[in-house]
Amino acid sequence: MNFIIISGQSGAGKSQAKKVFEDLGFYCIDNLPPSLIPNFIALLEQNSENINNVALVIDIRGGKFFKDLEDNLILLKTKGYSYQVFYFEADDHVILKRFKETRRTHPLDPNGRIEDSIQSEKKLLASLRAKADFVINTNTTTQSQLKNAISQALELSESHLPLQLTFVSFGFKKGLPQDADFLFDVRFLPNPYYIEELRTLTGNEIEVSSYVMGFDESKEMFHKMTNLLDFIIPNMIKDGRSQLVVAIGCTGGQHRSVTFANAMSEHYSKNGYSANAIHRDARKEG
Repeated sequence: MNFIIISGQSGAGKSQAKKVFEDLGFYCIDNLPPSLIPNFIALLEQNSENINNVALVIDIRGGKFFKDLEDNLILLKTKGYSYQVFYFEADDHVILKRFKETRRTHPLDPNGRIEDSIQSEKKLLASLRAKADFVINTNTTTQSQLKNAISQALELSESHLPLQLTFVSFGFKKGLPQDADFLFDVRFLPNPYYIEELRTLTGNEIEVSSYVMGFDESKEMFHKMTNLLDFIIPNMIKDGRSQLVVAIGCTGGQHRSVTFANAMSEHYSKNGYSANAIHRDARKEG
């Protein structure tokens, strides 16, 4: 089990960082008092679910409990768990502007001046910042840039980033999928519906898929679709996207679209992506 400690200045983007770690598959907890880390470890060890990556947001909101952080990080190591500290910060004027824009008080001193609280917090966090594995300044960082920075720190290559590819087959006569990012129309391909022995089957059966993919037009269409997606997918990952829905439609959503959705899912699964096929309109049984 690997732990990430997310900490840093109030207003420096820790909440946004937590969202990034959630997208990367981490089990995240916000504002956990450090003194509860041993209890949390015990719960994880008793849990039957396989949780390998945990991110804990720990900062001065914990008040006096924050002082226990160093001792409990030592405890993590003695139990054999590795951890890394991600420290998020921003320039004073940026932090001040963010607090003014959101009209929030500073958690260190809700009744005091924000400028004074910023300086006091930096002093309290100085020791932790010095020991941090990664210090990330969020002055001008967008969400996608933040995701890239965290991914690079974790040494995740593009092929290991958790972009979920979903290929949805559908029938045009039943309407378009509303959640599709891209849509392909394969109605121009030869239709197995007009082959009597294939009519009641779907693209999930080998007889239908072999028929559909047996034409040169089908092979070329598959090649062109994968060429386009091979360009799109890495750029989607760079932009911080965590899901891509590709809809593939034929007339009734039974034969051609199902065949292509299955073929695309299989192709990208073999190439190291998390991919699946969903058949919105296909009969469950032939």
